[in-house]
Amino acid sequence: MVIPRLSPPPTRAPALRFGVEEEFLLVDAATGAAVPRAEQVLTEAARTLGGRAQGEFCATQVEGCTRPVTSAAALREDLVGVRRVLGEAAALAGCLLIASGTPVLPSPHPLPLNGSGRYHRIFEHVGPVADQAGGEMCGCHVHVGDLTRAEALAVGNRLRRWLPALHALSANSPYCEGLDRGVASYRTVCFGRWPTVGPAPVLDEHGYERTMERLLGTGVLLDRRMVYWYCRPSEHLPTLEVRVADVNADLDTTVLIAVLVRALVAVLLQEVRSGTPDREVAPGLLRAAHRRAARVGLGGAWLDPGTGRARPAPVLLAELLRFAEPALDAHGDLPRARRLLTRTVTCGTGADRQRASFAQRGSLRDVVADLADLTARDAQGAGRPRTLTASR
Repeated sequence: MVIPRLSPPPTRAPALRFGVEEEFLLVDAATGAAVPRAEQVLTEAARTLGGRAQGEFCATQVEGCTRPVTSAAALREDLVGVRRVLGEAAALAGCLLIASGTPVLPSPHPLPLNGSGRYHRIFEHVGPVADQAGGEMCGCHVHVGDLTRAEALAVGNRLRRWLPALHALSANSPYCEGLDRGVASYRTVCFGRWPTVGPAPVLDEHGYERTMERLLGTGVLLDRRMVYWYCRPSEHLPTLEVRVADVNADLDTTVLIAVLVRALVAVLLQEVRSGTPDREVAPGLLRAAHRRAARVGLGGAWLDPGTGRARPAPVLLAELLRFAEPALDAHGDLPRARRLLTRTVTCGTGADRQRASFAQRGSLRDVVADLADLTARDAQGAGRPRTLTASR
């Protein structure tokens, strides 16, 4: 399948900075199973990355953050550098960096938590879902700014209808703790059991503050950072944060998602500033579209949240590309977006690659080995990480 080229509407979009946060799993270099070595890895990685190397909920996970940049080339270069530093630090700790939405092989339970007191409080607060199979969830978050809180909310309201398509494009967690779970993004299933996970409600600034007060006052949340909507205004940065994607071993999938998010935000920001009326999307249809995206990835028809009809994925992707095209063109990202989107539709998602790896060699350990190689591929240099030996 090929994404058709369509003519853009006669509008242009403002330049916006963007950045990415990627969450990774640490697996033992000999067995491929998740290991709690985040402290060692982060101590070493912080020598180069400083605060851009961060801990995550479990001690088997680390997060790498790019700087805010204005070009896709600069974003890709920063992603490569962050992965290289984290991968080399992992190698020194006897483990490998894996970009998969959920752990492929079984993990020991109870899951080992990060040393932060906040994570322990969250673990107690949310109860059994924190220790579920697949609790080591790894996502990819895209920040776009600089935006005021009002702008971030207004753009987020309009962005919701496009997020199921990005959800499907990023699917990379078909296996979880030794089983094929029958979906393209099992991370979505696991994370969906947490409070507030899902499409954001339509809110203005006043409504957002009232919602925060209610969620905190009723004990649903411990703090404002526990709002896990698929897009939300950041509480510590002047950005809109889009957090619907699985982390992907293929670095160019991350770049594709990021440039599409940035372009959509830019076009929608123009709509907000010009007073263009928004198109309403029924909350039930939106949730159903996300469930469908997580289940099929690119493997079937998608549910169009605007119409409620099932439509071919390439058609909806062509519409997304056409809508975002003015900003993609203004940012110099249009050729890259066309090429990467066509490649993904033709070759499949990360979930498709994981299943192809298993079909070819019949071992989940081989799936982990392939993920380790692909996660490190663009970041390999003189300090190339040692890779898991595939089964024979």
